[in-house]
Amino acid sequence: MDIALYLKALVLGIVEGLTEFLPISSTGHLIIVGQLLHFNNDVGKVFEIAIQLAAILAVCWEYRARLIGVIAGLPRQPSAQRFVLNLIIAFIPAAVLGLIFYKSIKTVLFQPLVVAAAFIIGGLLIMWIERRVARGTIVARVQEVDDMRWHDALKVGFAQALSLIPGTSRSGATIIGGLYCGLSRRAATEFSFFLAIPTMFAATFYDVYKHRALLHGADVGMFAVGFVASFVSAFFAVRGLLRYISRHDFTAFAWYRIGFGILVLITAYAGWVDWTG
Repeated sequence: MDIALYLKALVLGIVEGLTEFLPISSTGHLIIVGQLLHFNNDVGKVFEIAIQLAAILAVCWEYRARLIGVIAGLPRQPSAQRFVLNLIIAFIPAAVLGLIFYKSIKTVLFQPLVVAAAFIIGGLLIMWIERRVARGTIVARVQEVDDMRWHDALKVGFAQALSLIPGTSRSGATIIGGLYCGLSRRAATEFSFFLAIPTMFAATFYDVYKHRALLHGADVGMFAVGFVASFVSAFFAVRGLLRYISRHDFTAFAWYRIGFGILVLITAYAGWVDWTG
């Protein structure tokens, strides 16, 4: 047993779980931590993709009663049918654009300037939108996820499509996009969680399938450690974020994104981190 490898898997699992649902881009954090741990080879990249599934399962577990209720009520309850329809509508933009531009994104957009710009611009957008919310320019007309209509879901779906740009953050795009479109802070955050389920299941299985030749039985233990670490840390991150937004806005995350964007530039041009993959 390679203890060092298992420790790297543990650290990366924790990083994935803590950052996946915060508006700060888990991909950016996994790249820099993977580089610092010297775990950025092809197997490491597939590992980072696989442990996303554990983070999604943590959301499924946290909202298991809601999801079971939706599934049970789907044949006859209009609210359950509307909920599923909204998820499908919101899922489509990123799914279609992701399939079309998958190769270009992987080969062209993973560049230090693109990643850093996405972090910094995203932080500035969060500040701008939060300021408009504070001034009353943006009013939360949708208080609960069940109050959303199909056009609200479509808008959030197009916001999620922006997260195809590395460094943007899927959760950041959907949460802040939801706020801008008139969702309450809690509704935007919870819909971001729910939308992550089909989006990240699809993205994870697609990526793992494409790189299945890199998977080996000897790596099962390492993947298991990362999987459990990601699940547990994501579970606490989801609960922590919901508590946080009940008392605070997202401005702190905006400053963090700007600082991280600057860190991307420093590490890239100093040659410490490879941001091209």
